[in-house]
Order: sequence, then structure tokens, then C-alpha cells
Amino acid sequence: MNTGKKVVLSLQHTIAMFGATVLVPYLTGINPSTALLTAGLGTLLFHLITGGQIPIFLGSSFAFIVVIQTVAAEYGMAYAMGGIMAAGAIYVIVAILVKLIGHDFFKTLFPPVVTGSVITVIGLTLAPTAIGMASSNWPIALAVFAIAAISTLAFKGFMQMLPILIAVVSGYVISLIAGIVDFAPIANAAWFGVPELTFPRFSWQAIAVIAPVAIVTLIEHWGDINANGAVVGRDFVKKPGLWRTILGDGLATMLAGALGGPANTTYSENTATLSLTGVYDPQILRGAAVFAIIIAFCGKLGGVIQSIPEPVMGGISILLFGMIASVGISTMFSGADMNSTRNRIIAAAVLVFGISKVVVPIGSFEFEGMSLATVVGAILNLVLPKDKPKE
Repeated sequence: MNTGKKVVLSLQHTIAMFGATVLVPYLTGINPSTALLTAGLGTLLFHLITGGQIPIFLGSSFAFIVVIQTVAAEYGMAYAMGGIMAAGAIYVIVAILVKLIGHDFFKTLFPPVVTGSVITVIGLTLAPTAIGMASSNWPIALAVFAIAAISTLAFKGFMQMLPILIAVVSGYVISLIAGIVDFAPIANAAWFGVPELTFPRFSWQAIAVIAPVAIVTLIEHWGDINANGAVVGRDFVKKPGLWRTILGDGLATMLAGALGGPANTTYSENTATLSLTGVYDPQILRGAAVFAIIIAFCGKLGGVIQSIPEPVMGGISILLFGMIASVGISTMFSGADMNSTRNRIIAAAVLVFGISKVVVPIGSFEFEGMSLATVVGAILNLVLPKDKPKE
């Protein structure tokens, strides 16, 4: 594939990751350009640590939103950055332990029936967000969805790899005709500027609030690495190794905290984009990271992407988030015997607890959604007896 095609594919991936990456800083008071900068740098660092073997883009972690808001309000944003660096340090410690003792305990706790169910939960949990965006203008959202689906099925060769870009550009043109494009983000953005950096400060109180969230995101990391491997058709837990992926994620989060960005994490949206486009080349992801860094310094480019109307992103998100759920279902049925009553019980519990709004506090932690589903699945997998032979 020539360089020009790789550039277009990288831009497509950046657009797919943009919304989620900048949403976290908007909700927490962090500069969005800083988030793009640290996401891009963090992705490149992850690829360096993992030998450039995994098609992953690291973006802003939603799991840290509440704790960043809490610490920033009480102690200041600099102390929130210190807590994020501490969370990244926990990743580094866990990576060292996995390197020393192996990753078998992860497989014992999270076999395919648990991992697949949790991945399905991720997609279903994100579904209301996609519907919420699409509901602002259903005709445009459905048109974008249809264009993306038809592009994937009808085109061949290089064009078949661009369903997201084709659908978003088409949706933007339709929105221009409909007169719903807001050009304010473009007009208000500077041509060039250095992202606002916030250097970390440390206090045990702030660290105690933020750092424990790493336990939850480690579970998310395990699910995302397995989902990514399921789509690509490779076992990234074995090669380059789970300890390397955890180390790369942790160091990227520490880098983000050092510069004033939100904690980095592996992205389910990334896996969905891979599944939809069929483009698994890690170079494309590194190109997307470079685009994110460029946008961080060029406000007008970021303004153009921010001006994409909500129903356009809603239409493409319906497809992306649905693909996440379908990857989870595929993981379950390809890696586990779903005729087993035991496995069906585990999957049922994971799905119900994951989709519900139940919040279970354990000490200073609160488990809900994906994290609660993962804990429930791991416990049931350990305590439920094997199926009895049928008479």
C-alpha cells in the first residue's frame, strides 16, 4: 500500500477516535488540545514498548472522569495529574509482576466466556450514547449509517477500507445542505498554538482517590487486548506479551499525567474501527497518532472535526458500537462452548449486571457497568462447578 493511501486511512482512524478522546477533557476541565497531544504521544510510546505489533490507539479514559473532577475541585488540576501518574505507576508494577509470574492467572479469571460477554457489554453500554447523538436528527444519522454499511459491502479494494471517512464526509455534505453545521468551532480556533500543559503535583490524599481506578482499567485493558486480537486473528497476550501491553499503557498514562492530559487507555472504538474497515496495519494507527499531535497544535483542523454535526457522529457510532458487541459475541462462541449450562449462566450474569445501572461499592471503589460485569464473571467462573455429564 502506498503512502498516500496510508495517510487517508490514518486520518479516518483519527476521526473515529476524535469524539471520545476530547469528550473526557471537556467533562473534566482539561484542555482538549492537551488530550489530543498526550493521546498521540501515548500511542506512539505504546507502539514503541510493544514493538509496533498491535493496531491500537490510546485515548482518554472515561473511568477517570469522576475522580479527576473530584480531585481538581478540592486540590487543583495539578494534583489530579499526580494521581494519574500514580495510576500509571500501578500499571507498571502489575506489568513487572506479569512478566515474573506469567499471565495464566488472567486467563484463569477471564476465559473467553467472560471476556466475550464483557466485550458485548461494552458495545451495549455505549449504544445509548450513539442513539442519543443520532436522535438529534434521525434522517441524517440513518443516512450516514446506510452509507457506511453500503460502502463496506459494495466497494472493493481501497475504497472498501474507507467506510467511516466516506460516511462522515457524506454526512457533513448532507448537513451543509440541511443548514445544521455550526462553524463556530472553526472560527473561534487559532491557526496554531501550543497546547496548555499542567505539570503534576503530588499528595497522598489525591493519589488515594485517583490511583485505585487503575484496578478497574486493568480489567478493561485485558478485555480490549483480547478483543483486538480476536478481530485481527492473533494472540497479543502471548506476543508481544500481556506484560508489554500493560507496561505500554501504564507508561503512556504516566506521560499523560506529566504533561496535563487525561489518563490513556486502550479503546473499544479502536477495535470496532478495525473490525469495520479490515485495516490491521499498526503503521496506520501510528499515523493516526501523528495526526492527533498535529491537530493538537493546529486549532483550525481540530475545529473542522469538532464542527461535524452530532447526528453524523451518531450514525457512525451506531455501527461502531454495534460492531463492538458483535465482536464480543464472536469471542464467546469461538472460544467457549455455549451449549454448556455453566457458560450460559456466566454469560447471562455478566450481560445483566453489565447493562444494568447497579452500582456496588466495595471500600473506596465503586463497581458498575463493565467493571462490575467483569468482577461478577470472574467470581462465577471460579466458584461454579463444571457441568455434570448428561444422562
